[in-house]
Amino acid sequence: MHQTKICLIGITLSNGGAQKIHAILSNFFSSKNIEVHNIVILDEVTYDFSGELLNLGKLKDKGNGIWNNLKRFLILKRYIKENNFDYIIDVRTRNNQIKEFLMTKFAYKAPYIPMIHSYNTDWYFPKNKFLAKNIFSNAYGIVCISKEIEEKVRNKYGYKKLKTIYNPLEIDKIVSLSKERINLNFEYVFAAGRMVFDNNKQFDKLIRAYAASKLPSQNIRLVLLGDGPQKEYLQNVAQSEKLGDKVVFLDFQNNPFQYMKSARFTILASKNEGLPNIITESLACGVPVVAFDCKSGPRELIENGKNGLLVEDQNFDALVKAMDEMNENEALRATCRENAFESIERFSVEKIGAEWLEYLKIK
Repeated sequence: MHQTKICLIGITLSNGGAQKIHAILSNFFSSKNIEVHNIVILDEVTYDFSGELLNLGKLKDKGNGIWNNLKRFLILKRYIKENNFDYIIDVRTRNNQIKEFLMTKFAYKAPYIPMIHSYNTDWYFPKNKFLAKNIFSNAYGIVCISKEIEEKVRNKYGYKKLKTIYNPLEIDKIVSLSKERINLNFEYVFAAGRMVFDNNKQFDKLIRAYAASKLPSQNIRLVLLGDGPQKEYLQNVAQSEKLGDKVVFLDFQNNPFQYMKSARFTILASKNEGLPNIITESLACGVPVVAFDCKSGPRELIENGKNGLLVEDQNFDALVKAMDEMNENEALRATCRENAFESIERFSVEKIGAEWLEYLKIK
């Protein structure tokens, strides 16, 4: 009997939402007796994954010139050809027009599925309109992680073979890890993400919103978990707001769930998202979320007043009010906590994994 072979291709297997989904899918497919191979472009691997690994990052030299890029491309192309995969699932951001044309037309010789993980589709489609509308013409299909993203891809690029499959959530693992003890002995609200200068997470504005709220005066701190080149700037913002030790910066954690679990609530103040893992993970920990109704994801995850609060997109005055409301309204917070876990059971690995098996016609 033929054993299905799937290749998952990502930028890394570390420190990111799409990268985490890559790892989770590798574990799920492997558990279903599917032969799994993983290819990563950069040498960053911290997530637990299953299957073989081709780490092209180990072959990257300091110059990263055209010949080194060509060498790695040819190795990738040969690896795909030799393994004769049944499917290729591509979770990368991909906006280098030449590289993506070569990948889709010359390297991907098996049915391939590009995944779109963000509403910022410029990260996934070439800027050239003709290329953007045709580069994935030979794809098995395009998988979007929210219905809002699917609608945008259909309307903006004209693709028809689209499917929304939500991010899988390792609920049992999250619940188990959330029970580990932490050394924070104060009340706090929580936010997390990469601290980079595209500023999509808008942590600087979140710090200022926190400063404008009643939380600091009530000695409820803001815990920010994450790393990146923007971190020093954010620390300076906190100092300029005279917050002292009210904003607590924690490094990237392999287990963020223990910090989520003890928070009064989680905050998301992003410009845009895909399907924010921090929302589903926080709800899995039984912790409500206050989030902008940004494109995309929050409105597909949060039922306002039931498991969190949806805030008018990019209205920071409204965000301040929502933070104060969630903090001071004990009945609201209790209701949201009570409903949190139940609201994300539909995202379990087994349920979302079954959707993938059906989509790929794997029995």
